[in-house]
Amino acid sequence: RRADTALHRAKAAGGNETAFFETAMGDAAEQRFRVERELRRAIPAGELRLFLQPQVDAAGALAGAEALVRWQHPERGLLAPAVFVPVAEESDLIVDLGAWVLTEACNLLARSEAAGQPVRLSVNLSPRQFRRAGFVPWLRHLLSATGADPAHLTLEVTEGLVIDNLNQVIASMSELSALGLHFSIDDFGTGYSSLAYLKRLPLGQVKIAQSFVRDVTEDLNDAAIVMAIMAMSRTLGLQVIAEGVETQAQRDFLLQNECLAYQGFLFCKPIPIEEWAPLLK
Repeated sequence: RRADTALHRAKAAGGNETAFFETAMGDAAEQRFRVERELRRAIPAGELRLFLQPQVDAAGALAGAEALVRWQHPERGLLAPAVFVPVAEESDLIVDLGAWVLTEACNLLARSEAAGQPVRLSVNLSPRQFRRAGFVPWLRHLLSATGADPAHLTLEVTEGLVIDNLNQVIASMSELSALGLHFSIDDFGTGYSSLAYLKRLPLGQVKIAQSFVRDVTEDLNDAAIVMAIMAMSRTLGLQVIAEGVETQAQRDFLLQNECLAYQGFLFCKPIPIEEWAPLLK
């Protein structure tokens, strides 16, 4: 078991590494196993909570929201995604977690439309969930069962999704796009960036990573990367949204470079779904 823990550390460091077991590793592994065990129980027990972080346009008007998940732990209180999502991604739990978020998002879309307050929602989609056999028909059935308008749903995928079996990824994305769904590349520029796939995938949006936005007014390299992403996206006809916007200076820089959609603490922190309806009004 300790050798396996050291192996896990070596893989986490990029592979082809040597790692010696240390007591701290064992503590971390035990914590990881405990989170996985409790999360496996928490999903069917109804302990997850849907939060929404508003997205605004250049004028500051509400344009949509990103669906986020929190865990209302019975003993530890409200847990942020950083505590349990990485653990879920290492197991099949990320599929169950993603299915829960998508289901809640589609139910919210349907309720909003029925109330005459349609809204656009973005949902993060893990590569493991997307590649799972039967995902496309499952999502098609979910949209039909809930009555959610596919045109109001954006699936955020990472660049890692297209590393393997690009043709199958394109086929699945195209099938969902035909239903009216939209796709966005999340954290663009931080993964396996390739301009080749951008022209082949049915994308509508590129999301500038917070790591670039954070120092965009102070780091010339980050500023150059953001401007390059903006220029490339305009040429390809892709909408750009910047996440992690926390200061007015960041927002002003982005606006000057024709970024017309924003998400971040400058505008609103993630809020519980219960507070969403009053915000729409």
